[in-house]
Amino acid sequence: MDPLSALRDFTIRGELDKIVRVNDEFRFGTEYSFPCSAETAYRSKQGNLYNLETLVFYIQNHHRRHTEYMHNSLSLRIPAVTFTDRKPLLDYLTGKVSTSDSIVWNPPKFPDEFRPDPSGFDPDSTKPKGNANDAVLDEIGDAHFSIKDKETETVDYMGIIRSVEKPLKDREGILECKNKDFYSVLVAATKREEERQRLESQQRKDGLVAKSRLMGAEERGLGLSYGDEMMGFDSKPKMHLKGSKLGEGVPIILVPSAFQTLITIYNVKEFLEDGVFVPTDVKVKQMKGARPECVTVQKKFSRDRDRVVTAYEVRDKPSALKPEDWDRVVAVFVLGKEWQFKDWPFKDHVEIFNKIIGFFMRFEDDSVESAKIVKQWNVKIISISKNKRHQDRAAALEVWDRLEEFVRGRSHS
Repeated sequence: MDPLSALRDFTIRGELDKIVRVNDEFRFGTEYSFPCSAETAYRSKQGNLYNLETLVFYIQNHHRRHTEYMHNSLSLRIPAVTFTDRKPLLDYLTGKVSTSDSIVWNPPKFPDEFRPDPSGFDPDSTKPKGNANDAVLDEIGDAHFSIKDKETETVDYMGIIRSVEKPLKDREGILECKNKDFYSVLVAATKREEERQRLESQQRKDGLVAKSRLMGAEERGLGLSYGDEMMGFDSKPKMHLKGSKLGEGVPIILVPSAFQTLITIYNVKEFLEDGVFVPTDVKVKQMKGARPECVTVQKKFSRDRDRVVTAYEVRDKPSALKPEDWDRVVAVFVLGKEWQFKDWPFKDHVEIFNKIIGFFMRFEDDSVESAKIVKQWNVKIISISKNKRHQDRAAALEVWDRLEEFVRGRSHS
């Protein structure tokens, strides 16, 4: 019996636990044994034949998520079954289907069909001496002759096939790129990289412009330190936003001080400015010096190249805010707990989320119960992936878009 049929037979019988690896071979109970690296008749959609080690590891781990299965196979250095092959392979091995188009049995070679190997290989040399009827194939695709009362001899059918292969197309033929080169691809890639660098440079300049405007506003508000009252200057720095409803000064974003929330004072800057989520415990280990009391963030990525960058203060101690500071609070990242709003100068959640926009950060595969209380509030739920960091930028952009829209509406109210 060939390796694929043996594995399918043991899978259907529910005897996978009887498949044991001993050194470099798999033993199927006391019935069969095959080399771990033996190629099976199952061909992947990429064109290669899966070996026995790959299929045994897959059928023993098919219940795992594909990412976890891939991670385990990489750590053990076992070639993995591709995502597109998983279901049809599982259906075949478990007996849901009787056959598959991916199975390529090696047909037996007959003398009148055999094309001689230029190296001088003679298939008759592998035949046993005596009655020819005593030698039969155990099953199509098996590379062993079962010979009554004689030793088993192996024929390398794949070697025979490869010896008479003829190339039909080269690399350029397959890609349909005859009489073409890839210089235009290189030029296009170079232009895209230059454009990306130019945009990053522009964003850095926007940040410097915002910083200089903030510093200029502070200097104009403070005046001379030794003659403020006499010269009639206001001793408090002022940064007027559109409309007086927002209050005077840099707008404030509040975040929870508890570590069980995703966004904290430690990682808010990376998320809002760079569009990358870094777990709080990782940032705490990387941090040098004292814990920050206040963090300044700016929107560094935008579709509007000419827009003015606005700076925001991020704080996590509402109790330290003065009464006039609350007019500058424009957003809050909620923890989902009632006690977060204890001693806030508002009568209820309705008033809070009418004057302040709320965001609740969660992992996309978290249970519904984690957001049960939050769904009763007027807050925006932002979901991010636990592993796909390239998706963080879209989540950060959604926060910025919602925040800027809210600020504009509040300024004009």
